[in-house]
Amino acid sequence: MVALMDQRERVAAVFDRAAETYDRVGVDLFQPIAARLVEELGPKVGERVIDIGCGRGAALLPLAAAVGPTGRAIGLDLAPQMVAATASEAAQAGLAVEVVLGDAQEPDLPIGSFDGLTSSLVLFFLPDPGAALRAWRSLLVDRGRIAVSTFASHSAAWEPVDAVFDPYLPPGMREARTSGEQGPFASDEGVELLLSDAGFTDVRTVRGSVPVRFDSAEHWYRWTMSTGQRFMWELVPEAERAAVRASASEAVEDTRRHNADGRIGFDQEVRYTFGRR
Repeated sequence: MVALMDQRERVAAVFDRAAETYDRVGVDLFQPIAARLVEELGPKVGERVIDIGCGRGAALLPLAAAVGPTGRAIGLDLAPQMVAATASEAAQAGLAVEVVLGDAQEPDLPIGSFDGLTSSLVLFFLPDPGAALRAWRSLLVDRGRIAVSTFASHSAAWEPVDAVFDPYLPPGMREARTSGEQGPFASDEGVELLLSDAGFTDVRTVRGSVPVRFDSAEHWYRWTMSTGQRFMWELVPEAERAAVRASASEAVEDTRRHNADGRIGFDQEVRYTFGRR
């Protein structure tokens, strides 16, 4: 239990530090993924919906717009600065949204309260994804809908960039969940089994691809510091960061020759997995 709490505190702290610039440095990734997730969920006017791990509202704000003033939209996030920033942004947009501080692993919310639930690029961060899904299922009404997005593979040309950080990553990060290469998040079937084992029915997956592009290696670096990838930098000893950044930047620049548009970046495959209570 102590280890789980430590992991949650580390995740919350990293995203707190990233909150000010999270999804705000001119890179299209979270917004298009969330837009597709909400579209596939199909929220209706008047429904009650929740976005777990809402970040800066990429899925939450479109959900709120879809259910309208007669519906109810709640966002939950573990990082206090994310909660504050998203609540402020929703208010500025004139959306009736509740943003609450809470743990995606064990959300403290009334059971049977929601018609729809989304969670975009969150599940693989959690200590026990299966237990989290069982908890999420309890929040839904009968036949309530769930939609989650997870990373699949990305362009092979980006592998040298990832490899720069491999010596610094603990085994759990190297093996598991965000790479889309091993464990339950390595295949559509693996993620679908997580949902089925948690009690969801009518489970299915659709795929999409998002081109992720950067103006320069400096732009890429600023983006990493504004996302969960900030954690990778913080694992690199301070005395080695300049050298690691130089090596990574060289690998980043090299991706230009693999992209038809001549820009730095990669194409990210995304899976969208759905089910019903």
